[in-house]
Amino acid sequence: MKLNKASMFALMAVLELASDPERQLSTGEIAAKYGISTHHLAKVMRDLVHNGLVQAVRGVGGGYRFSGNTQRTTLLDVIQLFENMESKLDIPQGMATDLPILAELKSIATEIDDLTKAVLDTITLETALKSARQRT
Repeated sequence: MKLNKASMFALMAVLELASDPERQLSTGEIAAKYGISTHHLAKVMRDLVHNGLVQAVRGVGGGYRFSGNTQRTTLLDVIQLFENMESKLDIPQGMATDLPILAELKSIATEIDDLTKAVLDTITLETALKSARQRT
């Protein structure tokens, strides 16, 4: 599975903020830590605020703070904000789409999508953070 930049940036930001929900960080601080684009991260943060996962803190020393629930929010919850989780087979133009083998390949792709979603839906932010802490 290949995640787009927005999904990766969102996962990094949400996990970073969720690691200490009382702390607030600016997009610049998060971007600098992970070596990512501040401009692109700012767009992602707006979407995360809009969806209630993070809270924007205004004023001097403002930034963002995690506002979700680490025990209930899953990786799938974050990724689905930025990804279409359905596989799209690159079928050559003009090819008959009613071929049995093609139908089977579509079925397999759908099954892979469903399994991927099921796994991502079992990994909470809390679980991911515990695993990350064990790596240090």
